[in-house]
Amino acid sequence: MVTLLLVSNNRNFISSVSEYSEKTEILRANSGNEALDMIVNKTINLVIIDESLGDMTGLEFAKKLISINPMVDCAVVSSLSSKDYHEASEGLGLIMQLPVQPEKRHLEQLLLQANKIIQMTGSS
Repeated sequence: MVTLLLVSNNRNFISSVSEYSEKTEILRANSGNEALDMIVNKTINLVIIDESLGDMTGLEFAKKLISINPMVDCAVVSSLSSKDYHEASEGLGLIMQLPVQPEKRHLEQLLLQANKIIQMTGSS
């Protein structure tokens, strides 16, 4: 089973993700610090990070996350252009930039990519 952590202070953030994968345990954190505490204590395979978390930005969270566990796959919601996102996230190992309003196809693509990585690394 894949463990997915949604990090956002928006209660409706990607509320429909469960319909794309039955083999996914979905956890939620309302802030970056809450999510970092969860990641220290539980194995998480994929983190989807909102653009703004209240206590930090999504990219700031990703930077902190890689210092705790660089093996966790991450995607960040971002309104930056593709070029600006690439510049801002370079070196963080993020697997995908999601648009501010992710659609079904974005989530399906993300989960497909994450499952391929998990199968290749055997980290499920």
